[in-house]
Amino acid sequence: MAGFFESLFLAITLAVSLVVSLGITVPLIGALVRLRANYNPKALQLDPEGNVDVHTGPIVTSFFGMLQRVYRIEGWAGLYKGLMPTATATIVMTGFAVAAMDSRTLATHGRVDPPDVGVLAAFVYAVFGTLVALPAAIITYRSIVTPYRLPYFRPIYSLRILLTPTERRRPWILYLTPGLVAAQVLQIAYTVVVLHGLRRLLLPADNISPVKFGIYVAIEMASTTIICPLEVITTKLAIQRNHSTAEYNSVEQEVEDDAVEAPEYAEYSGQEEDVIGLRHEKDPYYGFADCVKRIVDEEGWQTLYRAWWVTVLAAILSALAAGAAIVQSMDVGHN
Repeated sequence: MAGFFESLFLAITLAVSLVVSLGITVPLIGALVRLRANYNPKALQLDPEGNVDVHTGPIVTSFFGMLQRVYRIEGWAGLYKGLMPTATATIVMTGFAVAAMDSRTLATHGRVDPPDVGVLAAFVYAVFGTLVALPAAIITYRSIVTPYRLPYFRPIYSLRILLTPTERRRPWILYLTPGLVAAQVLQIAYTVVVLHGLRRLLLPADNISPVKFGIYVAIEMASTTIICPLEVITTKLAIQRNHSTAEYNSVEQEVEDDAVEAPEYAEYSGQEEDVIGLRHEKDPYYGFADCVKRIVDEEGWQTLYRAWWVTVLAAILSALAAGAAIVQSMDVGHN
């Protein structure tokens, strides 16, 4: 009976944590994704036919500026775009961590931080995280940047808007989105193998040194130089759609609108502008290296570090959570 109440208390705690976490983080994640996805080249570009393409996105250089712009154009509903896919992915990842690894904290599909477990278990968690994170990132990021209003409880309808007919017929093609798997694998490998390994080395479960903890925090913060560009690249690649139209590249938008008629936020807000600008559908990124090169050439290397301080903050919070977990386990052991 005691075990039942303990499990019930854990379930209630995680549920409350999930609601509070999503209520706070979803608007912030939405602004971050839009800021990093916004396409704003430094100079005029040529379209595939050689004509000058003057399409650029709005010039928004700050995280809070994007947050304010989203609220002005799309209102509260726009701030919570991406809520359902984020919640679903979080529940799946947390359920796996609780059931398989006896974790007691929420897990997300953003930064895949494994629970404080062994190397093999962390690897299993990373593999599972990769399988879940990639389609979750695609659906979440697309639901955030789409101009269409997506209902919360009609997933099939929403997927018809977010995914192309090719992606719905062959959902595994999402894993073949050029460059996306490479970006996800590099990010998760660095987080799980490098940072998790250093955490176990510098912060053993039975002891914690202030000096070693400070070194670990510094390493987490310095890792922003690697993780932030990978997050930006992942965002830009995830919003590219796959299709099988012969006359178009495989990652470009569908030629037809898929006969989906959905209301746009502009119809409700009275605004005639989109929150962000996106790259022309006939000129996609062809892979990881091509994405890096084009971002640097067209938008500048600074684009790779948009909202870098958010990544630094996430690193600090991750380090503090690891330290707190060790202190808590030491207290339990002493008692």
